[in-house]
Amino acid sequence: MLRLLPAPVRGVLTGALLGASTLFFALLMVPPALLKLPSSPQGGLRRGCDRALNALASAWVAVNNGWIAAVSAAPWNVQGLDGLHRRGWYLVSPNHQSWVDIPVLQRVFHGQIPFLKFFLKKELIWVPVIGLAWWALDFPFMARGRGKGASHADLAATRAACEKFKRIPTTVINFVEGTRFTAAKHAAQKSPYRHLLRPKVGGLGVALSTMGEVFEALLDVTLVYPDGAPNFWQLLSGRLGRVIVRVQQRPIPPELLGGDPVADRALRQRIAEWVELQWQEKDRLIDELLAQRR
Repeated sequence: MLRLLPAPVRGVLTGALLGASTLFFALLMVPPALLKLPSSPQGGLRRGCDRALNALASAWVAVNNGWIAAVSAAPWNVQGLDGLHRRGWYLVSPNHQSWVDIPVLQRVFHGQIPFLKFFLKKELIWVPVIGLAWWALDFPFMARGRGKGASHADLAATRAACEKFKRIPTTVINFVEGTRFTAAKHAAQKSPYRHLLRPKVGGLGVALSTMGEVFEALLDVTLVYPDGAPNFWQLLSGRLGRVIVRVQQRPIPPELLGGDPVADRALRQRIAEWVELQWQEKDRLIDELLAQRR
């Protein structure tokens, strides 16, 4: 039905629905968020509140998935979800093409693995409504300051946040490129990859340092938009285009776990070499997927 409407009308309707559902579920999160504040970190009340908050967040994603399916006619080609489960702990590492990547990933992984959580700049906690939801869901907020002292502070803050993730199944997502791919950024970096920016392993190193022994696997995700990287308005208005997603489960080498990725240069180098091998493979895969879809 929605697909029969003009694209601008679809965009306005789905934008209004997104705003209303975000406000609705964020307000529902307030009681369990306040209830868990004075509770013991290891207590049953805290775990119950966390489960309720994650269930509300998953319901919000389900609503978003509903309108995305209702307005988007182009096919989605997704492979690699076999063997995943909702009671696991995962580290997700995708390439970054667009602001649309996060709702795409939420739709692909909904019901397959726990709700996706990611590192955020500390200033984003003040974003109206959704900042409250991120805080309630224990998203790690990082200062992103410069210098070694700031990096150590980020590591300590993230370790404290990730300790909470060990209590219930959790998925942590990290965009190792650090920013969305554009031709200008690609040229400025002199990236050795055709379709990717140079990876930055700082955030990944922090995740491995704080939760590495808990993660069952790294989910190496390749996102491809054969019709061009979409913007958020194209998603809202049903002009997303084709979506290709490939998921590969990778074991995390034991020598990359724990340690201090800020102070230990050798550890950072091992992580960088591991990621670079993935990036070389991902770059070739994107070439192959684009060639098949022309």
